[in-house]
Order: sequence, then C-alpha cells, then structure tokens
Amino acid sequence: MNDLLFELPLPDYFDLNACLAYMNRSPLECLFRPDNEGVNRLFMPEGKPLLVRLTTAAEQPPRLQVTLLSGAVPGAEATAGLVRYIVEWFDLDRDLAPFYGIAGRDPLLQPLAVSERGLRIIGIPDLFEALCWAILGQQVNLAFAYRLKHRLTAEFGTSLEYEGHTYYHFPAPEVFLEVTQEELCSLQLTRNKARTVLEVAALIAGGGLSREELLALPSPEEAEARLLKLRGIGPWTSQYVRMRCLRDTTAYPTGDVGLQNAVKFLTGMDRKPTPAELLELAVPWKGWEAYATFYLWRALY
Repeated sequence: MNDLLFELPLPDYFDLNACLAYMNRSPLECLFRPDNEGVNRLFMPEGKPLLVRLTTAAEQPPRLQVTLLSGAVPGAEATAGLVRYIVEWFDLDRDLAPFYGIAGRDPLLQPLAVSERGLRIIGIPDLFEALCWAILGQQVNLAFAYRLKHRLTAEFGTSLEYEGHTYYHFPAPEVFLEVTQEELCSLQLTRNKARTVLEVAALIAGGGLSREELLALPSPEEAEARLLKLRGIGPWTSQYVRMRCLRDTTAYPTGDVGLQNAVKFLTGMDRKPTPAELLELAVPWKGWEAYATFYLWRALY
C-alpha cells in the first residue's frame, strides 16, 4: 500500500535518528516497531486499525512523512487526531533552543547535548497508557516492566499482523470494566498494581479523570496533586506522567533510580545522589528539568 498520508514540518533541533536510538533501547517494546530509518505504529482511529510508518524526507526542507502501511485512508477528523498524536508523541512544537543553551553551559549535560542532539522527549499522549506504564514500572526493572506491558496489551488490546510482525494497540480503559484483579494477577501484576490499574481504568472510563482536565488546571503542581489523590499513585508515578504525558518540562522525578544511577555514573560518586542533591544539581536547569532527566537517562543505555 505505502500511500503517503501527510507530511509534518520539522522544527530545529530534531533528529529522527536520535529519537529512534532511544526507541530502540529495548526489543521488548510492543506498542511501536522502530528500525534504523523509521518507526511503525498501529493506531485505532474511530475503532479501525491503521498501521502507519514515520520516516523523514530525504530532500529539504526537513519533513516527517507519515505513510499508510495497512488500513483504509482515514477521514479528515481521524487524520487531524493522528497529526495531534504524532506532534505530541515527538514533542514537535517545542522550541529546544533554550534547553540547548542551558545544556551547553552545564558540565553534566553538555556531552549528552552533543551526542543526543535532536532527541525529543518521546511522549505517551494517552493518559491511561501513561499511567499504566508508570504503574507497571513501579519498583521493578525495565525489562520486567516491558514484559508486563506486553502481557497486558496482548491479553486486552487490539493487534494486527503485517509482514510477519504483530502490532499491538494499548487497550482502552473501558476494556477493564469487566476485568478482575485475579485476571491481572495471572499476568504477574501484583495485587496492588492490579487494583490500581482497575481503579484508574474505571475513573477514566467514567469521566472522573482526563488528560484535558489535568492540563486545564492552573499549574503542573496542581495536576500532580490531583494524581496523588489516587490510591497507588505516588510522587514518582505522578512526576513521570507529568513528564511523558502532560509534556511538563519542569517535571523532575528525583526518586527515579535511573536518574540517580545516571548522575552517580557521570559524576563518579560512590553512592546514589539524594533527592536533595539532585534538586541542587538541577538549579541551573530550571524550566527544563524533564529534558535534562531524559538526556541523563541516555547515559545508561
């Protein structure tokens, strides 16, 4: 098929290769399939499977090309939704010049700003998916979190076979209204994680929580306070959701083990830094703590 659906203009300081390197960090990722030239992802606009491929145009000016691999050509409304999702997925409407100005003067960030130049925070625009990914990642290593996500998605999500590969779409919260804790525990979720996933699913499906509601609050701190009211959602999870879903560049998960290990490794410390030390370290990064964190993670893999 390979029909070009649309093209998106690309901002300065965007490099798809840098983004693909991050997206290729684990072969266990099940919601998109990156390679050295682009990434394939299954979408479900209006409930219909749509497999697309994202690449960059060879000629100038730089553009992100979105090509249809499988499914019917979407209508105007579905296409507009797909455009919004991709812009937020790759944070394409963000001017990174201020961040690179800060990073260029910072001894910890400067080497990463060179080696990872053009990397954007790879977002998770869907609130339920973002919360589930953060919940699954609580107090486990990254590989096991990926396995849990794959089991959850394969069991309750949508899939499409294309050229020998299975593509998955994360399940909607409504799917979990009839799911029991025991069913989730059979996938190796703990009882606490299973309960939290089901409670979050019911809240979002019932209209009691939405990304739009969180973004409409006066400040990111108030959005975080709203999330912290949910049982099973702590500071790390709420900061992670602020960073990956709400596109808050001030999010700074000081309790994140990966961030702690990256700073320990890069500074040569003989122990992990404390949250207070991380806050002090981030003073020069004010306003860009999330991007600093995202780049520091790249020192680990």
